[in-house]
Amino acid sequence: MGIYPRPTRNITASCFALLCAASFAGTASAGEKPPVIPDAPSALTTPSRVAATIEFGLPSIASAVERDVPRRLATIDERIGCVNKRVFVFRIKANCDVDGFVDRGAMSLYGRGDHIVGSIPIFGSIEGQGANRFTSRIHGDAEGRAMVEVESRPKLTKDWSIDLNFSDSFHWTEPPVLRVLGREISLTKYAEPSIRKQLGRIRAHAQEAARRLDLHDKAAKAWEQAFQPVPISQDPPVWLQIVPANAAFAGVHANAKDLSGSLELTGTAQTLIGQAPSAVTPTPLPTLGNDISQPGTFDILLPVRVNYDALRDKIMQAVASSKAGPIIKEMQIYPSSGKLVIGVRAAGPDTTDPAAGEWLYLSGALNVDSAQQSIKISNLAGDSSLPEGSVAAQLQNQLLDQLKDIPDIGYGLAYQNLLNAANERLNRPLKNGFRMEGQLTTAKLDSIQLLADGVGIALRVSGDLKILYGM
Repeated sequence: MGIYPRPTRNITASCFALLCAASFAGTASAGEKPPVIPDAPSALTTPSRVAATIEFGLPSIASAVERDVPRRLATIDERIGCVNKRVFVFRIKANCDVDGFVDRGAMSLYGRGDHIVGSIPIFGSIEGQGANRFTSRIHGDAEGRAMVEVESRPKLTKDWSIDLNFSDSFHWTEPPVLRVLGREISLTKYAEPSIRKQLGRIRAHAQEAARRLDLHDKAAKAWEQAFQPVPISQDPPVWLQIVPANAAFAGVHANAKDLSGSLELTGTAQTLIGQAPSAVTPTPLPTLGNDISQPGTFDILLPVRVNYDALRDKIMQAVASSKAGPIIKEMQIYPSSGKLVIGVRAAGPDTTDPAAGEWLYLSGALNVDSAQQSIKISNLAGDSSLPEGSVAAQLQNQLLDQLKDIPDIGYGLAYQNLLNAANERLNRPLKNGFRMEGQLTTAKLDSIQLLADGVGIALRVSGDLKILYGM
């Protein structure tokens, strides 16, 4: 590839000559071969959080109230003094029978942040008639309109029920005023007590409707769903096992149509490679912990594997066009006590014996650049016990010089394929009307291991994972 320092022709020629001489003796080891000692695989487990959101349509709450609260809020049947007037020297007093009604219109509910806002139009008609045959010609009527405004700040209580915390008020847009013989009589004081009584019924029925949502039962089912293993990749087979331990309330939120309650389930997320993990028996839904502002991020360790054959091929490609290329006949890559060992069988460029040459063993470290999605071999060192000036020592020095600038080896494609597979499988339907939605985005290095079958790179990937109901 033309990226390595080129030794002088005299040094290269002398090494080739020495190699040609050594090749007649057959394969030999210039130094002691390091033993194959891979790292013990560690559990890919990390603390994590899952958001469980239960959503209900606000129209369902409104319709429950509609069913329970009658359209007619008040009926008015009163006798009032409607005439008190002096005519010439006489004072005329008369009573009127006032009959009427107050009805409500359809309830409208919508969300605004952490509030539920509602409105109910009220309208009525009132008629006044003289109370006896002498005043029967006294007559008046009126119509009135009012708007009831409702506001709620829902809160989840420790017993898992929703407290709507309703407050309400109303104002007359057209107050009912009875006009009799030029006199105006306000009838709001006759209508308002009944209206306020019915508003109390509306608050009570809305609270009952909210309690019937049975958030505890649905939260318990979401809790059970979180224990189910999730396949996040088929090739290689990778499984996600979440074991939640605690639940906290993360607020009630509302939009134009929906009311949702959010929980944060905290516990551990473990990634397993191979066969499906054994089923985990769900624990009972715990009591609610302290309230939090919003669910935290979901973390998972994604395992990326780079096998040693792939590393060997990358290194061989890198040195193929260098001065060391003609003398490297064979290469082995394997782990030894936390080091990466590069074993090289070197022989003269014209050697025809497939087994000739000497084995040299270099060892180095692996570094991961998660931003560039690549690994780099660094700190290569040889066998310090080789006699200084020997053929093996000179060859080892040349190999170190040629291999010190091995280019970075990318794992981006393997990571992206695994990430895409995980994001695809984290979005799927669950049982009992629940579904899962997940999106993993950012990644950083958690650990690197030299395993028996390849380099294991554990990336801590963060994002969101939600278990949803009714959304």
